[in-house]
Amino acid sequence: MGVSAIKVGVIGLGAVGERLIKIMQERDDIVLAAFCDTSEDRLAHMAEAYEVTETYTDYEELLVKPEIDAVYVAVPPKYHEKIVLRAVETGKHILCEKPLANSVTEAKRMADAVNNSELVHAMHFPLNYQGGINRFEQLVQEGGYGEICRLNLKMHFPHWPRLWQQNDWVGKREQGGFVLEVGVHWIQLMQRVFGEITEVKSKLQFPEDPEACETGIIAEMKFADGAEVLIDGLSNIAGEEQLEFGVYGTEGTLMIRNWRELSAGKNGGALKPVNGEDTENKDLIGEFVKAVQGEPAQIYDFAAGYKAQVVLEALRDPAHDGWQKLEY
Repeated sequence: MGVSAIKVGVIGLGAVGERLIKIMQERDDIVLAAFCDTSEDRLAHMAEAYEVTETYTDYEELLVKPEIDAVYVAVPPKYHEKIVLRAVETGKHILCEKPLANSVTEAKRMADAVNNSELVHAMHFPLNYQGGINRFEQLVQEGGYGEICRLNLKMHFPHWPRLWQQNDWVGKREQGGFVLEVGVHWIQLMQRVFGEITEVKSKLQFPEDPEACETGIIAEMKFADGAEVLIDGLSNIAGEEQLEFGVYGTEGTLMIRNWRELSAGKNGGALKPVNGEDTENKDLIGEFVKAVQGEPAQIYDFAAGYKAQVVLEALRDPAHDGWQKLEY
């Protein structure tokens, strides 16, 4: 382990957070310096599993440790703001789970705070680092599939929360639901590849339980150039999970299925798999480390998280059933 290794504190030890913790543990340029979680049982289990000796149930005690260079904020969304703002005050670089916050107002305060600092701030948007996704963007930019007629996003879940993600908040309306948890990835990707979304029209379906999250969404979105998106989302249905993002052009179609499987075809022909592994692949944690060490890096920061939040909250607003013009 070299002198350039950065010391990271992890705040929130849930299932999603553990994925990145495993990656961090395998790197020579990161030291897992401290863990924090409100569950003492979970904290003890994770500390033993990853050989972390510094543990806290209060994030404040972790953040004031001067030896910590950066923090990974992996708590539920409604706790992001207070932790991030305090992390900025204590001078910690920040990797934050998505969505950025639990409201547009919170997201704006967080984005403003990091912009007024010299700290690295990155979001956990893993799609951006997959070969198939990077190849997808290349194909869009090359224009071989013609002008964009429509984008379709399909999100169908037989179980929500998914069986591996059975925690309380993911299934609640306040800060959970598949539009927020899954839709955020694709909204951020759309804005990366196609630019800002300018208008949103959304219709949601909810169960009788007033605290439960949506069970369905039918929505439309528009980009500045007039291209439109159709969103079809359902949960607690028969069948297997289906996640599809299709781009339909005047000359052909691009399709991403199950997060990473890219296929393409000319109009009237078949969709055939496209190999994205020969594109330049980067990884989020590696890029975050480079950014903290002052090197050029490909990260998607709080500005991207804020722009996604603006779209998400418009989609999730049941008070509007007509077109909403978005302001960023």
